[in-house]
Amino acid sequence: MAATIAMNDLKIDYASIEAARKMTGLRLILGGYAVPGPWREACKGIFHVKKIPFVSVTAAGKDGTDKELVEWTAQASAPVAIWNDERPRSTWIEQLYLAERLAPEPRLIPSKEQDRILMFGYTNEIAGENGLGWCKRLTMADAAVNDTSAPEATRRTWGYIGKKYGYTPEAAAGAKARVIEILNLLDRRLAENRARGSRFFVGDHLTALDIHWSTFAALFKPMSEDLCPMATAFRGVYRESNPEVMRALTPALLEHRDFVYREYLELPIVF
Repeated sequence: MAATIAMNDLKIDYASIEAARKMTGLRLILGGYAVPGPWREACKGIFHVKKIPFVSVTAAGKDGTDKELVEWTAQASAPVAIWNDERPRSTWIEQLYLAERLAPEPRLIPSKEQDRILMFGYTNEIAGENGLGWCKRLTMADAAVNDTSAPEATRRTWGYIGKKYGYTPEAAAGAKARVIEILNLLDRRLAENRARGSRFFVGDHLTALDIHWSTFAALFKPMSEDLCPMATAFRGVYRESNPEVMRALTPALLEHRDFVYREYLELPIVF
């Protein structure tokens, strides 16, 4: 059984949780919205690079709630990767290790010790708690819940999302500086490795760090409509307007995003 999810002018078909639980192989619970959610796009990107086929699964159950998701995965967020009857994997690092086990080549975790340490450290700055995506979500939630012109339903939705990231006005107040700090870190890392002749953040080949930066960049400046046909109602939400943040989002970082998508990921993005 499949679920058809409509989002503005886009329709996407996902397997239901009920049907997916009866399947074998790789299933990715991706949420089911036509927006470039960074964690889900990174997860998809890793398995795409590895050429591991998967079934896309909606996060909502038959009743439209996350009850079935919680029953299967013991948590209420996407993405989640499930391989055969193994335990669900709901964090980026677990999903990466699963992909490396299922398809050891091409490697997305560097073999060299120092490169591996750098890759995991910088990727955590992007995808971990209090990282780039986390803090950007805090600023997005803060803007939405305090927008008195927005529909009440929109404000409630962002209030719910904000709770997942520990939203408080105080947490949001410090999030912008953290976002700028991480963007500056990434820009310096990219420049340092380019100075030694590499096109990548770490070492001499694509790693999970390159994929995570490329997918998380959508939180600040989504790719053009022809390459990222996201739900139109969300394009403005995903476009950064703060001038300090935009100065930290350097042309080099955006060019690297474009390079990684062009050479390694799926274009146009398929939701």
